[in-house]
Amino acid sequence: MNALPDQQAPVARQGLRERKKARTRAAIREHAFRLFREQGYDATTVEQIADAAEVSPSTFFRYVPTKEDVVLQDDMDMAWFDALKVQPAGLSPIAALRAAMWTAFAGLSSDEMANARESVQLSMRTPAVRARMLEELARTIGLISQAVAERAGRDPSDVAVQTLAGAVVGVAVTAWFAADGELEKFGQNFDQGLELLEAGLPL
Repeated sequence: MNALPDQQAPVARQGLRERKKARTRAAIREHAFRLFREQGYDATTVEQIADAAEVSPSTFFRYVPTKEDVVLQDDMDMAWFDALKVQPAGLSPIAALRAAMWTAFAGLSSDEMANARESVQLSMRTPAVRARMLEELARTIGLISQAVAERAGRDPSDVAVQTLAGAVVGVAVTAWFAADGELEKFGQNFDQGLELLEAGLPL
């Protein structure tokens, strides 16, 4: 009779740990953005963010590799790829990516949407963050390659898969610069760019 509670305990503990991690990550991001607004990005230190979030600097770096990543890393990518996994198998890779993008946008709360807008705007006007974006773009190409390969039954290192992932990221970069910090405009530009890409880039 006691087996069931014992079996459930590790699951409950794991769930508690994950919730605690999510709260800590959210606190770091929330206080970082507050400090950026109050005193500017460049004037804000990791130590100040960690102190405001009531964590040590070493804990900060366990959650966020660099100060720039506080701006660049959010839950949007994961929401996008989670939505991609449930798109109908008959959709082409790009059509599935487009549908998943809008599903991810629709799932954002008003607070999450506000944070995403602020991230885009900070990325546009902060040179250090824009420089860090190059590394993030390489990471995103890898994530897209993995997600597309799983849908297509291909290897993520396949040249065709890598080329498609690189093209999608290229569309995203173009859409990002053209949006001038407006999140909704970025989404529209990105969707239109993917539509053109799927159509073979007709001119």
